[in-house]
Amino acid sequence: MRLLIPLLSLLLPVYAQQYDVVLKGGHVVDPKNGVNAVRDVAIKGNRIAAVAPSIPASAGGRIIDVSGLYVTPGLVDIHAHVYAGSRGSTTNGGYKSVYPDHLTFRTGVTTVVDPGSTGWRDFPDFRRHVIETAETRVLAMINIAGSGILAYELEQNVNDLDPKKTAEVARQHKDVVVGIKSAHWWAANFLSVERAVEAGRLANIPVMVDFGYFLKERPYSQMVSEILRPNDMSTHFYRWPAPLLEDGKPAEFLIAARRRGVKFDVGHGGGSFHFRLAEPLVKAGFYPDSISTDMHAPSVIGSMQDMPTTMSKFLVMGMPLVEVIRASTTNPATQVLRPELGQIAVGAEADIAVLRLDKGKFGYADAIGGKIEGNERLSCEMTLRAGKVVWDYNSRDARPWRTSDLKYPEK
Repeated sequence: MRLLIPLLSLLLPVYAQQYDVVLKGGHVVDPKNGVNAVRDVAIKGNRIAAVAPSIPASAGGRIIDVSGLYVTPGLVDIHAHVYAGSRGSTTNGGYKSVYPDHLTFRTGVTTVVDPGSTGWRDFPDFRRHVIETAETRVLAMINIAGSGILAYELEQNVNDLDPKKTAEVARQHKDVVVGIKSAHWWAANFLSVERAVEAGRLANIPVMVDFGYFLKERPYSQMVSEILRPNDMSTHFYRWPAPLLEDGKPAEFLIAARRRGVKFDVGHGGGSFHFRLAEPLVKAGFYPDSISTDMHAPSVIGSMQDMPTTMSKFLVMGMPLVEVIRASTTNPATQVLRPELGQIAVGAEADIAVLRLDKGKFGYADAIGGKIEGNERLSCEMTLRAGKVVWDYNSRDARPWRTSDLKYPEK
């Protein structure tokens, strides 16, 4: 008995630490679960273990003070070209794509969806070299053009728009393939879109369409009203001169398309976002279903910049913060059939963004240099992916080196 008591006293502190990490004092915004309040968030392993008004410091191995900050689900960017490689000036294995880990975590993004950089021919290589090596969760859509986005001219090859082969590869890789993409179609018909929808039907996954520019022979209203199915997505939604306004208000066909389940995605990119469309639609309450970046090398050094900047544009145009978070987390996750993502709930994987909302005077540009100003800007303070701190802007998870018991490596 005398030996047992000292042993128990040594074990008690271990058992008292129920969690590995506790994020303390942050304002949790979790639209999926209706949470919009100051809460502590506890993590055990790679999962959310508790969300509560107050979690005792003694229960956590590491306490990270996030008071004054917003704690949101890890951001989900469903339009990000990440098949980077050495294949020249292309997004299909070339240097126009961005390797995901180089930009995602520092901007609060924990999940990206590559929207059709590859077709059925190149997808296995993309999976081996990027999807399976990145720490970021990488999902993908397969381009209906077998060549992928190797060159816009190749996407016009009618003989390469193969629904059966595209769907076959999608089914073979259904753990990571979440959609079909139609993009950059030039002809005055809907052939690329129709074949993408057919592939989506065969594989039972949604379609995202980059409709390109607008021709009277193929009305945009017809595509979203008759061809796209519920949960299919129209991206680059705010690209001028899309015919989306009637007397300065959202066109009736848009409202009808949304009512039947078509989704509208931002896909900002380097040339596909214009305030001339975005501001009137946002002020009328027609918000995007999903906020995405169209991340690629030119757009990240252009006016798009990153996910928090794109989110901030909608915030200062009048979209409420909770709706901006919804369109950057649970909405896109649900659109790509991964509803378990984009939330902070007990049992969910611990993908978390800690965001700072700065007050001041900030300027934002669109794709042609149009400018708006606002007094708010979101930026990323910390990111956790599967319970691990992967970005820590102000070193909140570090310890003072002079007074801690840090172990430095031996020679």
